[in-house]
Amino acid sequence: MDKLVSSPALAVAGIPDGASLAVGGFGLCGVPMELIGALLRQGTTGLRVVSNNCGVDDHGLGVLLGAGRIARMTASYVGENKEFARRYLAGELEVELAPQGTLAERLRAGGCGIPAFYTPAGVGTQVADGGLPWRYAPDGAVAVASPAREIREFGGRAYVLEEAITTDFGLVHAARGDRYGNLSFHATARNLNPLAAMAGRVTIAQVERLHDRLPPDEVHLPGIFVDRVVVVGDTPKPIERRTTRPAGHRAGAATCGATAPGEAS
Repeated sequence: MDKLVSSPALAVAGIPDGASLAVGGFGLCGVPMELIGALLRQGTTGLRVVSNNCGVDDHGLGVLLGAGRIARMTASYVGENKEFARRYLAGELEVELAPQGTLAERLRAGGCGIPAFYTPAGVGTQVADGGLPWRYAPDGAVAVASPAREIREFGGRAYVLEEAITTDFGLVHAARGDRYGNLSFHATARNLNPLAAMAGRVTIAQVERLHDRLPPDEVHLPGIFVDRVVVVGDTPKPIERRTTRPAGHRAGAATCGATAPGEAS
């Protein structure tokens, strides 16, 4: 089946207000920015988004957040987005924070048809016991708190029950794809993209390069998980926080973790 569409605007045209989205990316790496931009221009609002984080103030999901289009966010951390923290603490945004590995597995389980699973991550914390603030009231009180989760023992160890995540739509970025929806990701830009694609009932992939058909051994995500493909060409690759060596740094100078002269490396 040919899944190619001609533009990001057409690719996201069927996403309504209040839809739930699983969005790939980690920090600013592998983020489907053209699809996010098309949603922004479309005016879609009240979105319930699941992603590793919410971008930064001027890139990634941060542009939707800054425009007031996101109502709820499920993520593993806040990241460098100050507007995210402001909206959360002001009661303008509902936020469910989850351990990173648990979040990834919840998306994968949703894509595989597994309704829930047990994990030791979070046992003995508010993740399992409940009480994490999901939404604050304007006066700073907790308006909505996380519920307690079921705990069971297996082999003498406690595990917490986590439910799978499925969403109305998945938005992902891939380096290469074909018109049948098969995708190949570049290095760490794979991150949560395959999992977001699996969790979405309708998944839209933006690709930098289109191939007639990807060789089977180069396919990272099969086309059965992808419903629409749009070619966006080369995309910006911003750096969340640029770090450089201090002036006068000598190449080969001892650094943290380096071995001292005479030591085995």
